[in-house]
Amino acid sequence: MGAAELSAGTVRPNLAEFADTVRNNGAGWNLPSAMADWGPLILRRLRTVWERCWPILRWCLPGTLALVLISGWAAYFSGGMAAVVGWLALVTAGQTLAPVSLMALLAHALRTRHFSRPMQVTFGLAAVAFWPALWGFGILTITFPFSLGTSSPSATVRLPSNEELLVGWGGDSLDTNYHAAYPDQRWAYDLLVEPAAHGGRDLADYGCYGTPVVAPAAATVAMAVDGLPDHMPGKASMDIKHPAGNSVALELHTGTYLLIAHLQRGSVLVERGDQVEEGQPIGACGNSGNTSEPHIHIHHQRQNPRGRPLNFSEGLPLYFRDHDGPPMPEGGLEVRDQKIVLTGATVRHAADTPAEIRAPLQ
Repeated sequence: MGAAELSAGTVRPNLAEFADTVRNNGAGWNLPSAMADWGPLILRRLRTVWERCWPILRWCLPGTLALVLISGWAAYFSGGMAAVVGWLALVTAGQTLAPVSLMALLAHALRTRHFSRPMQVTFGLAAVAFWPALWGFGILTITFPFSLGTSSPSATVRLPSNEELLVGWGGDSLDTNYHAAYPDQRWAYDLLVEPAAHGGRDLADYGCYGTPVVAPAAATVAMAVDGLPDHMPGKASMDIKHPAGNSVALELHTGTYLLIAHLQRGSVLVERGDQVEEGQPIGACGNSGNTSEPHIHIHHQRQNPRGRPLNFSEGLPLYFRDHDGPPMPEGGLEVRDQKIVLTGATVRHAADTPAEIRAPLQ
């Protein structure tokens, strides 16, 4: 092949000569001068493009963080499932994007010994994004923005046990109910039987363990889980794989659901599809799932909990009738002399309330 002139006046390399050069010189190629000039030219052009784009690219990370935060917080306060998705997005971003951004900033600052304006903005946004990451651990939580006035339908049912119950957590505010920070458990209750909250390591030392649990209303069993172990009490089990433990979900006539959790292994008496009457035994209190001591957890939510992860449903108001306390009894605790003292209400079902004057489901 002969040499051919290019428009720029350079000479196209002879391919046969190039092949001979590769065979003869191996890694030490002695390329023709025209080809040897291509590398620096390309590098110069790439550097020019990079220098022109860098003022924009350096704002990509803070821009992404700002977009995630704005959209997440907007959804969080929008209501319905959008609020649930927004909550989950904020928590997820806080646990992933925020620490990755902070580590990248630290590495860059140590390498360049410089903290530019975009880096300062990124640091501030990452710090804000990191806050919701703590919500998943119950730290610096805020009340989930569902309100009693705008959340419907509510449910008014009987207590899930005939025993005298101590409200560990319950009510509308974080002061009396730590569940209020989470979307599906916005108005959840933790109900105990004395003796409780003493830190013992023997299940038999807790009054709630083995206490019969009954259906709070006539309903259809939407889910029944059994066979999970009861954990040692007195410390958090950290069972994040099965947080509800042995549990029963009841579909009410409103099409919403009650979830009753932490039941005793082998105690569940119903199966999915069963029709249950109000007051019918469905299991016994245990210490399965993510828990620290035997108690009856109950909450009301819009979506069917079967096959749905915890914290991914809309919580709905839950009230109790036919007992000797307020419709929404409050819980709470105090630490006195390094001991936990439960300060919540004590309630007991009134067995003789006539059916015709019972408050219906709302």
